[in-house]
Amino acid sequence: MKVEQLFTGCLAEMAYYIQSNGEAAIIDPLRESEPYIRMAERDDSKIKYIFLTHFHADFVSGQYDLAQKTGATIVFGPNATTEYEIHNGKDGEVFEIGGLSLKLLHTPGHTMESSSYILTDEEGKTPFIFTGDCLFIGDVGRPDLAVKSDLTEEDLAGHLFESLRNKIMPLPDDIIIYPNHGAGSACGKNMSTDTFDSLGNQKKTNYALRADMTKEEFVKEVTAGLIEPPQYFPNNVRMNKSINTSIDTILHKGTTPIDAATFKEMSDQRDILVIDTRSIESFKEEGSIPGAWFIGLDGGFAPWVGALVNDINQKIIFIAEDESRINEVALRFSRVGYDNTLGYLLGGMASWKQHGFEIDKMKVITAVDFTNNLNQGFIENPLDVRKEAEYLSEHVIGVENFPLDFIHSNFAEIDPEKEYFVHCQGGYRSLIAATILKAKGVKNVTDVEGGIKSLKEAGIKVSDYICPTTLV
Repeated sequence: MKVEQLFTGCLAEMAYYIQSNGEAAIIDPLRESEPYIRMAERDDSKIKYIFLTHFHADFVSGQYDLAQKTGATIVFGPNATTEYEIHNGKDGEVFEIGGLSLKLLHTPGHTMESSSYILTDEEGKTPFIFTGDCLFIGDVGRPDLAVKSDLTEEDLAGHLFESLRNKIMPLPDDIIIYPNHGAGSACGKNMSTDTFDSLGNQKKTNYALRADMTKEEFVKEVTAGLIEPPQYFPNNVRMNKSINTSIDTILHKGTTPIDAATFKEMSDQRDILVIDTRSIESFKEEGSIPGAWFIGLDGGFAPWVGALVNDINQKIIFIAEDESRINEVALRFSRVGYDNTLGYLLGGMASWKQHGFEIDKMKVITAVDFTNNLNQGFIENPLDVRKEAEYLSEHVIGVENFPLDFIHSNFAEIDPEKEYFVHCQGGYRSLIAATILKAKGVKNVTDVEGGIKSLKEAGIKVSDYICPTTLV
């Protein structure tokens, strides 16, 4: 028997590969099929089942393409409806995979079709449960991502309470929890960086599994402090119920080389967005194309694309660090449903420069210079683009919060004629924000290098924690 957890850091997502006696199953696959097919070939096994714990909102899952290529049966829990053929599993239904089995437990609450799967091995033991977004390490799934007209988030939280108390918590304390997400995902509020844990330890440490917790307390705590989910979530849910363009077709189009002259013509078109996916260092040192957004591949690339590019059908062309990363960029766009990627700048910025085209460089300021200028009153419009919760926990005195997540909806607060200095935690998000502000017409934007980490080292004054309930 093999059970492999496949962690994708950009999405903080865990898929699973299970194999026994010549048969295999995949739980919550990403959109690309080939890695799973290669794993099965490595083990001389046939992929028999593709299990989904629910309709994912934060990425486009790959069950349809994988089933088309392997003949595997797609399994969802009760209440799931799709454009493609699936098996609607029943609560308690058992699926055989070689010498082991998976038992479906219907665990609604995060969504109404949400299901968990208990593994029984060849010896009849139950070492693992795959909980999807029902139960995370340190948290539970948020109950506001699948609200229907007849269900409120409080209703869903109530279902989640019953699922945890009646289906999950009675299981043996030594069973290992394998969730679908970890820290960094927007599908929960307080997820751990750990990617698995025993149920017994979670009963001791997870706030939502307190033995003396009432249903009313659970609903209140689980629904408290939820911020608006990223705007692309509903689009990904819709796509996960639909038959989409095959990943192979998307990658073929998205990796089209575009010479500098043609790239220049395309970048001047108002309906085409240029995204620079290079490192922070390359972007700052070499400059970029006027109007391009920086969203570096080495940060939280896919979630930020989804959060910030409002149109899921947006035409996108991109700049990559080098030729070896072209396919990876197109793949990461597609993982969150941005399938209209048209290609990349052939030869990178070197080719752009050789043609003599205009280069735009971001203005930057060191943490030390920013600190000195702020203390002397020379900086009038500093912005902290971290999330509100981060800002409330600790922020530079005199700096306003302007979360990157809501940069478009809050843009009316910005005066394009003023100069803004932006910082975040470490420098990634502030550079994204600075490029978007410039692309939207703000004339003077300066990025603070290193973020609040560097500012604290420079001796800047930082506030104490502010409880949100005390704000007026």
